[in-house]
Amino acid sequence: MFDDLSSVTMKVTLDSLSKRSRVTADNIANVNTPHFLAGRVSFEDALADAITNGDPTEPSVHMARSLEPTREDGNNVNLDHETLTAWDTGLRYSLMLRGVDDKFGLLSTVIKGGVA
Repeated sequence: MFDDLSSVTMKVTLDSLSKRSRVTADNIANVNTPHFLAGRVSFEDALADAITNGDPTEPSVHMARSLEPTREDGNNVNLDHETLTAWDTGLRYSLMLRGVDDKFGLLSTVIKGGVA
């Protein structure tokens, strides 16, 4: 019941956004650490390809170090960028949770014999 395309896609997306959130928090925590390179998490293209192929369980979440220019101390964390990424990731996560909640709400209604 929970291995359909939409359920698996929501789980993979929540897991991936969670990882992006952790990496962003790590970047912010190291904004003043010399020679620290910001991490970037990408998964959207791989997930879209996997959904197109009908199996979103395979997409890999890539975490890579940013190649953006560094400051004099060798650090390339941009606090403005990280703050926007944190907000964007949080909003996407909340939206995906809403989708999960709505799906379970529909299932609950059907199980109780109501009209969905």
